[in-house]
Amino acid sequence: MNVALVASAMLAANNANAQVGEPFIHDPATLMECDGVWYTYGTGENGIMSEDGGYTWHSGAIRPNRGAAPDCIKIGDRYLFAWSATGGGLGGTHSGDVLTMWNKTLDPKSPDFKFTEKVVVASSVDGEDCDAIDAGLLLDPTTGRLWCSYGTYFGNIRIVELDPETGKRVEGNEAVDVAIDCEATDLIYKDGWYYLLGTHGTCCDGVNSTYNIVCGRSRNVTGPYVDNLGRPMLQGGGKMVIAAHDKVVGPGHFGRTVVAEGVEKMSCHFEADFDMGGYSVLGIRPLLWKNGWPVAGEKFREGTYEVESERHGYALELAVDFKRIDGGRMRWFNPNEKREINPIPMQTLEQVQDEWPADEIGVRNGDFMVRPHQKWTITAVEGVGGFLGQPYYKITIAGTERTLTATKEGNVTTTAKFEKTDEQLWQIDQMTDGTYRIMPKSEAKGAKRCLVSIADSTPTLAEFDFNNDNCKWNLKELR
Repeated sequence: MNVALVASAMLAANNANAQVGEPFIHDPATLMECDGVWYTYGTGENGIMSEDGGYTWHSGAIRPNRGAAPDCIKIGDRYLFAWSATGGGLGGTHSGDVLTMWNKTLDPKSPDFKFTEKVVVASSVDGEDCDAIDAGLLLDPTTGRLWCSYGTYFGNIRIVELDPETGKRVEGNEAVDVAIDCEATDLIYKDGWYYLLGTHGTCCDGVNSTYNIVCGRSRNVTGPYVDNLGRPMLQGGGKMVIAAHDKVVGPGHFGRTVVAEGVEKMSCHFEADFDMGGYSVLGIRPLLWKNGWPVAGEKFREGTYEVESERHGYALELAVDFKRIDGGRMRWFNPNEKREINPIPMQTLEQVQDEWPADEIGVRNGDFMVRPHQKWTITAVEGVGGFLGQPYYKITIAGTERTLTATKEGNVTTTAKFEKTDEQLWQIDQMTDGTYRIMPKSEAKGAKRCLVSIADSTPTLAEFDFNNDNCKWNLKELR
């Protein structure tokens, strides 16, 4: 891979929403955290890692037996890998094996970094209606049983049961067919449902790849899996989770990461990122749940926003005096009056800023009136790390450097200048219901207090609780 060429493409993009670092991977495993570092592993290469919270990725993750399409899951204090040594239908062969192995750590510099012997858990032969490739692992949180899905377009998707103590196939267990017309499957569980995520479309054709991720669900881990219209996945059904968008195409190989209750991320690869020279890259998006179905959220974009409290609908604003707009009196309608329509200009920052205090200004929630003290510009800050798939952001009053700032006492205020302190850097997570959690970097490894509205007009910091609307915010872009 010509990294220099890719780096040039990356610089040319000059977009804070573009990928950073070297996130080059194909068929990534589910994202795994080990001692504060994030890892994922792909086909034909060791893998990539992130040491700044999951934002900047580079090579360095290691696994032996290069093989195809690995997955990884943590069980107890060990990590179980599943991968394939197979043709996967490529070159005319369908013969192959799904294998597993363990490691105590993902850190290749640790003295405990040592893989166990590999074990074959599923196989396929030429002429069979299934390929032993593209393993996906699920440890059932309700039963403690371990399951592995595998297969490609060249036949059926199958599920087998593994032993969570050994990683071996449960003796006498028979594979169950659960889907067709997809590959790169993964299994997840939520709220009494098992979900089978599969990759549909064509791969390995760069910017012309048509990969997309679809899903079905079942009350039983072995199916039958059906989509939102009741179409069985064994007959080609599947509800869309994510497709091509913006400048990336071909999402495949779904993985789910639960950050906190109500805060979830999905990972995949994009077959091609136009801004990254068309290379296959790691993608991370918010994972939303709508009417019981998973759907990819959008990558947060810089812009100017109303920050609206879910609690009541009031907007975050500077605690300054409200200044009236000239000509704002109600004008009564008179059918006999000849009316001259003259637009009233919006209030500008220049009209009010000189009346604001020069140093610290507090914040409150109030009726949104599209006024300068209620408009917040959210901008990515480079060079300070980030979190899964996104950088940290600064939140400033539009047109100024006045910055939303957390205090050590657990309050929220604004300071006159942005100085890149942890109290001025914000993690903005879209949650599973589409609202946002807004948390200062200073809390990321501590109490995890976030921006909340403890009363209709009082924003502060408090412990995050997804089930409490006080912790939720809507970000409405202003144009």
